[in-house]
Amino acid sequence: MASVLEKSHLGGINQHVSPQLASDFDSALNAIWLYWQPNPRPCFNLSFLQELESFGKFIESSQGKFEYQNCIHPIDYVIVASNVPSVFNLGGDLELFAQLIREKDFPGLLHYGQLCVEVLYRNYIAYNLPLTTISLVQGLCLGGGFEAALSSDIIVAEQSSRFGFPEILFNLFPGMGAYSLLSRRVGQKLASEIITSGHRYTAEELKQLGLVDIVVEDGSGIQAVKELVAKHKSRSNGFQGISQARRIMHNLELEELLEIVEVWAERAMHLTDRNLKLMERFARSQSQLT
Repeated sequence: MASVLEKSHLGGINQHVSPQLASDFDSALNAIWLYWQPNPRPCFNLSFLQELESFGKFIESSQGKFEYQNCIHPIDYVIVASNVPSVFNLGGDLELFAQLIREKDFPGLLHYGQLCVEVLYRNYIAYNLPLTTISLVQGLCLGGGFEAALSSDIIVAEQSSRFGFPEILFNLFPGMGAYSLLSRRVGQKLASEIITSGHRYTAEELKQLGLVDIVVEDGSGIQAVKELVAKHKSRSNGFQGISQARRIMHNLELEELLEIVEVWAERAMHLTDRNLKLMERFARSQSQLT
């Protein structure tokens, strides 16, 4: 992933590192910002997932160090945000799902799900490095987008953000980590309620449940994250240790996520034509948000 290094060396915000990703390294905070900008819809299309996988492998192989302006800096934070106005991420590529299901392409659907899980899990384990991961949510955060946010150590959300799992509305369930991540944070009963309700939760509601860490005014998310990191920078070693301890206690292994995503792919193959038409309607609504 040399292109990430080369383009990040240019400095400045939002250097494009691939068609659907941009990044910036904040040397004062030792933080890599990763800005999502998937096209043509703000969801996890296959090429976007492959770009995220490449970026994740680059971070993982960095040994926790980053060359920036001819100096070597430690990587203490990886922060994910969106460049799409009012949308963090809308989740899976529903148009692709419907196509694969209609074609009865189980291997193709399973491959997609496995790639999602591998990308999510790499963020969940902080790229096998002693660093802290942060998701900054500004706007809609649905389905796989919600799962992605939950994989971070810290979630900062702007007040108007909305979170939810719409999958139950077309007779499916979120299979890329939702149940595993939620049940470890809020218990199995509440996890099931969140997944099966179809409800869109406010940032404040999720803060009350302990799923969102910080809620800030709209438009202040980036500054709030910078202030949070600056405040905690002198104690980053302790915060990294807490995150590592939590992961040990939760004992979430990649194998669990891969088994669940296989169940998800199998259940998807049982969707009816009516279910698929509703899924396709959701896909069209995703396009209208760009």
